Amino acid sequence: MTSYFGWLSGLRIYFQRQVLIIFVLGFSSGLPLMLVFGVLSFWLREAGVSRADIGYFSWVALAYAVKWLWSPLADNLKIPLLYHWLGRRRSWLLTSQLAVAIAIGCMAFTDPQQNLALMAALAVMLAFSSATQDINVDAFRIESAVVEMQAALAAAYLTGYRLAMILASAGTLWLAALFSDGSAYDLSGWQHAYLVMALCMLPGIVTTLLCKEPVSGLQQQQHTDGSLLQRFAGWLRHAVIAPFIDFFSRYKWHALLILALIACYRLTDVVMGVMANAFYVDMGYSKEEVASISKIFGVIMTLIGAALGGVLINQFGIMKILFAGAILSAATNLLFSALSQIGYDLMWLTLVISADNLSAGIATSAFIAYLSSLVNLAFTATQYAMFSSLMLLLPKFTGGFSGQWVDHFGYSNFFIMTAAMGLPVLILIALLARANLRRQNKKATE
Repeated sequence: MTSYFGWLSGLRIYFQRQVLIIFVLGFSSGLPLMLVFGVLSFWLREAGVSRADIGYFSWVALAYAVKWLWSPLADNLKIPLLYHWLGRRRSWLLTSQLAVAIAIGCMAFTDPQQNLALMAALAVMLAFSSATQDINVDAFRIESAVVEMQAALAAAYLTGYRLAMILASAGTLWLAALFSDGSAYDLSGWQHAYLVMALCMLPGIVTTLLCKEPVSGLQQQQHTDGSLLQRFAGWLRHAVIAPFIDFFSRYKWHALLILALIACYRLTDVVMGVMANAFYVDMGYSKEEVASISKIFGVIMTLIGAALGGVLINQFGIMKILFAGAILSAATNLLFSALSQIGYDLMWLTLVISADNLSAGIATSAFIAYLSSLVNLAFTATQYAMFSSLMLLLPKFTGGFSGQWVDHFGYSNFFIMTAAMGLPVLILIALLARANLRRQNKKATE
């Protein structure tokens, strides 16, 4: 009984004001991803774009993987006018959120059959704006609470993020079908769906305007003396070089293991995800079927996975749940392989989507909490952007070849390949867990 009430007490943390704010900002962050990555591939496939081109098209999402290049600006550049009104984090948030909404709206008036290059350019704009928003939401989240609250904030962020992803995927597919005239490809359905998604950015924008600016640990340096080149060099040292030096000085050679884990952890699900919607189209599933199953079972399992991940982290620690999440992510890819052999089957589709969302919720909760624990609050945006960029660089680049692999090996073998990509992750987690234990024992004996 005591254990039961302990779990209930642990769940109350999700209703604190700061956690709810992060939930909405997580929703705002998650909305653009599927519109530039997942659902867009469904649209492109219906428009007759080849699987190979869809794979290459996914490279626009590499903006998320190189966002560390401009992340120092979020820590060091004040946006004129807005900075004095909203503060550093909120001014950057508002600017990026407005840019995301504009990009989605512009994509609604573009036809990939007529101008694929323009669609690609707008997708790059959306990815760039969305990645910038992610930089500042992550910094806002980390600066909003003490370390003990970060697991709950990560779970809230993930819940909002995943709900937005499901709305952007299932909701967009459902709306595109609703406004369609029933033909194999109807542009107007997709246009209406994307316009609605642009309006769905409003909750995040309103939250940014109403919430409070977090207390930052940024150590701003004023470079008022010397030439322009000297001032730039001083800024470069503080904004770009110092965060990297700080990370390596704190973790020594363990930093290489950490960076290797970050680079590989999401390889399994991201590479598979590039071809997921093309797979649904080729297997004969309609937009309505995929949307309905994702919306009902996907939402339920995402909520369970995200909340369960946060609770399990508090109970068992980050590393054990990281390990479990990696196993679950690889296992669900094997379910996709089985589905490709079974063929069109709504019951199996429901099982696969449900399992995929549950495992993603648990794994991503643990991974976000882990990345947050690595950050020095003096360099919040830069360091977290470095980690989250590295997290996507290898998976997004590798995913660009997924269309070619499907054409060559077939869907079943492709999904097995992506599951096998999770094996190095398990080894890296085990090595890091052992290294952490040794470091703790060493500190205890000092």
